[in-house]
Parts: sequence; structure tokens; C-alpha cells
Amino acid sequence: MVNSLTKSVIKLTTKLNPIAVGTKFYPTNSLETEYVELFNYTNTILFELDKAEITSDTILENLIRDVGAENLPKDYTFHELKPAENKIEEYALVSNIIMGSDRYFYIELPHPSRLIDIFVKIIQNEKGEIVEKTDTELVAKMLSKNDAIRVAIELIGIGLSEGIQIISAVGMTGAASIERAIHYTQLVGSFPGIAFTKLGGEYALVFDSPFLLQESRPVNLDNYLFIDLIDSTKFIQKYGRNRLVELMTGIKNFIETECEGELEGYREGGDDFIARFPSKDLAIRAGLDAAWFALENDAKIRAGIGRSRREAGERAQMVDDLPSTTPLSLVVFELANGLYAYNIPSEFTRTLINLIENQKPKLIGIFAFVFIFAYLMSVLGLGMFSILGVILALVYALVA
Repeated sequence: MVNSLTKSVIKLTTKLNPIAVGTKFYPTNSLETEYVELFNYTNTILFELDKAEITSDTILENLIRDVGAENLPKDYTFHELKPAENKIEEYALVSNIIMGSDRYFYIELPHPSRLIDIFVKIIQNEKGEIVEKTDTELVAKMLSKNDAIRVAIELIGIGLSEGIQIISAVGMTGAASIERAIHYTQLVGSFPGIAFTKLGGEYALVFDSPFLLQESRPVNLDNYLFIDLIDSTKFIQKYGRNRLVELMTGIKNFIETECEGELEGYREGGDDFIARFPSKDLAIRAGLDAAWFALENDAKIRAGIGRSRREAGERAQMVDDLPSTTPLSLVVFELANGLYAYNIPSEFTRTLINLIENQKPKLIGIFAFVFIFAYLMSVLGLGMFSILGVILALVYALVA
């Protein structure tokens, strides 16, 4: 979370509401360590532009949209096993960005059945990977949480048509999905259904009557990233057009090779482009990497992520309408039913954050210097020169 003094300074300089500076996500491998170090070294700020209202109703609405109403039977009940807090947890967001959208899901049959082999074929046809299999249990890895929920519903329906009650659950790991299935039976009972998490809460769909879906298909949710270099004319005047081409080409190559992005409308020498991604987490990751890369090259980008090219472009252009005194390097995206943005702060803002968070004695010294300087100028009848103390303090902060 944000230190109260840090939050006040950021609010003062940006006129926006910060949720977090850096991340408290704990890395467990080299890739996670690399990203966590980037978040913390650059003091990447997570802003809340339009607060999400997280309730059971909005969770269900988002679930139906993401899984697809056509992939849900008419009769089911929605259970809240553990309510989500009405706030965004930054480390959960970082976890999803770094680790990706793939999820494990667990299927449990009450007794051995030939269905287990049918389920294996269905999962593999859905581009899933079988991790473990016994006569009554399956652990599989799917491309996304939505795919895991959708396929689990299909399998539960097949089980009910055969008079077999199947329990399922989705988790970040195979062990987590098994643990969630146990929690489900403790709270709901041995009724056919699937348990999953959404935005920190735990929920379940329970099916009381037999059903068969006509055909279960993935929902085609497009994810577009619009990137535009802020004040490219000034950048060209300072560094030359070749440097601009190098910068945009570097971003383009990373998006295509590391983030599975497909570029649209890119023109060499241009300062903007649109890219399409298979998932939103990859689009956010690409936007962040582009912003960090731009920062290293003394540039800022505005980026927007949306389900259409227009929506992505509009979110990028929101940067121009924000009340901040200077253009912010932002990556704007939707989360639940709210709007959030990652900001790569300027060197000056990062210096202030570092002083507040890690060098409080030095910060107190700067304020004391400004106060004493202003007092002396006032005593000498030179109060109008008090502003020099502030300027000297700012110069010191920039040099530091």
C-alpha cells in the first residue's frame, strides 16, 4: 500500500488517487524477480481512475460476460463462499500479469467411471494439458480461468446426464484447485458444481438439475493495446528521427516475440501503433514493458487496453484529459467494472518517493533548510527571495 505522506505528495503532483507504489508481490523465480525489481526500482504507481464496485452481483455479471451466457445452463445457483473486498489488491494484479492467465482445474468423480477417459479427450480438444489422472480424479491445466470454468461446466453437465455428481474447482496451481474443491464440499456439500476465485473472493456455481450444453465454445474476447509516444516532435528534435525509429522498433519487436502480440497499422518512423493479444494480462504486460523501455530512452508513452481498437485508443487518449499538471506515462485498463492505470513516474517524482520512503532524515533536513532560509530572508527584509530556498531544494532533489 501507499505511505500516507507518499500518497499525499503523489496526489498533489498528479491529482490522481494512488493505490500502490511498486509491488508487494513476492517473486519465486527469475522472471518474477525481474518484473518485481522493475516495479520497485521504477516506483511504478497503480492509480485508480474510476473505482470498481465489487459485489456478488458484479462478479456474476463479469463471469457471465467472460465465460459466455451460451456456455451456462439456465438453471444454476451462484454462491458466495468468501466475499471479495471492495478494493483492488495490487499484488494479485501483478501476479496475474507476471504469471499469465493459465489456470489449473480439478475434477472429482464419486466413484470410478468410463467418463474419466471421455473427459481427458474433451480437455485435450480444448487445448488443455492433463497434469494428473486417477480413476476418479483429474487435474488439468487450461489456457485461462474462463476456459477452465467453461470446460468444467461442460463436464459437470455430461456427468449429470449419466447420473454422476461431479465436483470441480479452479486454482493458480493443481494443489490450490484441490484445496478449493475440499473447501467447496465443506461449505456447500457434495452437490455438482465448480468453485473459483474472483478479485480476492471465493465463489461457486452449483447445478441442481441435469443439463447438456448444445456446444461449449470459448468466448472470443479481443484485447487491443494502443501505444502512442507523448510529444514525439520534441523527442525527435532532441535525439533525431533515427532514435525514434530505434525506440518504436524495440517496443514492436518485444511485443511480437515476448508477448504474442500481432501489430496492426505500424509504419516505420511513426510514433504510434495498435497490437492485438490473446489475453488481457499479456496486453498489460506489453504496455508496462513498453513504458519501462521508453523511460530508459527518456521518453513517455500513453497506452490504452480495450476490447476494441477504438476502446483502446480512447483509453490512451484519457491521458490528455487527466488533471495532472504534466503528461503522465500511463497504461490504462479496465479491472472489474472500474478503470485503473499503471504510471511510470518521472525522475523527479521517483526522487521524492525515495526521499519519503527511504530517506526521511534527509527530507526533514531539506524542509528545515527551506524554513530557515525563508525565515532569514524575511528577517533581512528580503522575503521575496524566499522562493530561492525552494528552488535550491528542488535542484538538490533532482541532482540526488
